[in-house]
Amino acid sequence: MSSRNYTDVIIAGKVYTLGGYESEEYLQKVAGYLNGKHAQLRRVDGFLRQPPDYQNVMLQLNVADDYFKAVGQLDELEAQTESQANEIYSLKHQLVTVQLKLEEMKRELLEEQEKRQKR
Repeated sequence: MSSRNYTDVIIAGKVYTLGGYESEEYLQKVAGYLNGKHAQLRRVDGFLRQPPDYQNVMLQLNVADDYFKAVGQLDELEAQTESQANEIYSLKHQLVTVQLKLEEMKRELLEEQEKRQKR
């Protein structure tokens, strides 16, 4: 098992110590994402006049919104991938069928040529 990593991060102007089995770079990336969301909300008129609990809920809703949008995009990509895989399978099947027909036609042509040569 990996060792636990700790790193100090700044979120919304406050220093927090995050700990986890992820790399320090990853923990910083997560904190940076939250800072970005917080900065985005701070630019909304009236946001800073709201109580802190309201601000926190808005931040959480924005993060949840991003999460569900990402999950939706992943679902779409997985569906596209499955559809493309099915299409590739179908095309491979068609290719094999055409190759078999070609081989059969070649064999018939050779047989016909052999018959003509025997005459």
